[in-house]
Amino acid sequence: MTRLTLVMAIVAVLAACGGNGRPTTGGLFNKKEIPLDNYTAEQIFGRGEFELDNGNASEAAYYFSEIERLYPYSDWARRALIMQAFSYHSDKDYPNSRSAAQRFIDFYPDDDDAAYAQYLLALSYYDQIDEVGRDQGLTFQALQALREVIERYPDSEYAKSSILKFDLAFDHLAGKEMEIGRYYLKRGRYTAAINRFRVVVEDFQTTSHTPEALHRLVESYLSLGLTAEAQTAAAILGYNYQSTDWYQDSYKLLAGKGLRPSMLSDGWLRQVYRQMIKGRWI
Repeated sequence: MTRLTLVMAIVAVLAACGGNGRPTTGGLFNKKEIPLDNYTAEQIFGRGEFELDNGNASEAAYYFSEIERLYPYSDWARRALIMQAFSYHSDKDYPNSRSAAQRFIDFYPDDDDAAYAQYLLALSYYDQIDEVGRDQGLTFQALQALREVIERYPDSEYAKSSILKFDLAFDHLAGKEMEIGRYYLKRGRYTAAINRFRVVVEDFQTTSHTPEALHRLVESYLSLGLTAEAQTAAAILGYNYQSTDWYQDSYKLLAGKGLRPSMLSDGWLRQVYRQMIKGRWI
């Protein structure tokens, strides 16, 4: 081979790899023409990064998954597996992202990236919670996965974000109960509505929906003529959320019937009163 021919060959290889040394589409790195097992794990990993950098998350996931297949148990396989989970998530292929993340956790539980794998697994559920009207099964799964991050990796950089997302997902569940409760209330099914609002007050006290839930209880109980329960719900609302419009609306409803907020109920609201106002949890 002449010197000129050698130089031209090197230039052709560099052109196929692009300016950053990674393979580009076509040319030297063509999975349809040259089997991937002819390339090293490092070369395939570089191609995966290249595809990811260029917005081709699906292609990136393919290359990272091939490293896991062709070079199992290698350090490149470990690195490729977490990148595979990330690439699938970027492509909104949540089942495959979850599967890759779970494999990483199973194979490398003590690895520094295990916390991130668990976080990606949680996000694969959380990022599908797009509206309160959807089935909340995904929300429950997101809460469970986020709790794993918080409890297993409390000192990781993902714990704080997981806590925030946990609170938001928790709020979603309360929102679903409120949506159903309002539906029943508008149709005069007061007992069914009360059951939904009760769930919010008892199980989701820390969410943003509690003030409205207490007001809706006032409305529902008054509609059924259960004034003691309505007055008790208003008393709890006034003690905790007196500055809200919900309390003002409840106060007006009671005043219109010659009533005022007061702790009178002997039912489940008395227990809530003890918890929220007296601080007694037993």
